[in-house]
Amino acid sequence: MALLFRAYFAQAYPRRLADGTPTNAIFGFLQYLFDAMTEFKPSHVLCCWDMGSKTFRSELYDGYKANRPDAPDDLVPQFSLVKDIVAALGIPNVGMPGYEADDCIGTLSTRLSSQGHVYVLSGDHDLLQLVSERIHVVIMKKGRSNYCVYDLDYLKEDKGLLPFQIVELKGLTGDTSDNYPGVKGIGEKTALKLLLEYENIDGILANLEGLSASVRKKIESDLEMLHLSRDLARIRLDAPVDCELTECLWTAPPDTAYEVFEKYRLTPLLKLIG
Repeated sequence: MALLFRAYFAQAYPRRLADGTPTNAIFGFLQYLFDAMTEFKPSHVLCCWDMGSKTFRSELYDGYKANRPDAPDDLVPQFSLVKDIVAALGIPNVGMPGYEADDCIGTLSTRLSSQGHVYVLSGDHDLLQLVSERIHVVIMKKGRSNYCVYDLDYLKEDKGLLPFQIVELKGLTGDTSDNYPGVKGIGEKTALKLLLEYENIDGILANLEGLSASVRKKIESDLEMLHLSRDLARIRLDAPVDCELTECLWTAPPDTAYEVFEKYRLTPLLKLIG
């Protein structure tokens, strides 16, 4: 979904079929996908999707993502259409009502990493918590084929954090894009300093006496939201989804893909993957 939204807003002009069906976000999404496949040459590919705005996180906190506007009208019909086109390529679509795409990504990348090296392509920095020896997170930057690849070393170099500390950081600072506050008055600079010294939130809470009076007061005043924000930030690794490695083997587009791409005037994109 992060790639689809990015593609929608990156398109300089609308693309529509003769009946008015918009395809601009799908066109851009496939460009991003095929560019990444050319760059990283994966042996297996799958796509994970959000399945609606209501999830266990919105049940935990009413304000979760409540600040986000509705999707543009001409993007909405592309949500289902893009999945049909992805399926025509022989790529599995994975999603689960009640969970976010991030949870599906976390669950499957962790599970499948026992069988190979996993690259997670997104624009969402929350996924950096998944980085491990066998999981690299590829963050898309501005422009096509412009990536920042996070492994354990680069995550530490760039963010000063270990993967699990991404969650701890969000617990302290909150996340304005997802609309949960963390601890009021604690910014990223203070949070990073605390995590550098005490490693995690539990370590900070065990050493409240050693904090400055102002920081201690802020944390003690917002303990409930601190724990809730950390829980909201944590990607679940046990979502009830499944995809076997054999199901997502990438070879080449099947013959049926050409028919679908021709129907939706997307055939020029197939040249990007041969």
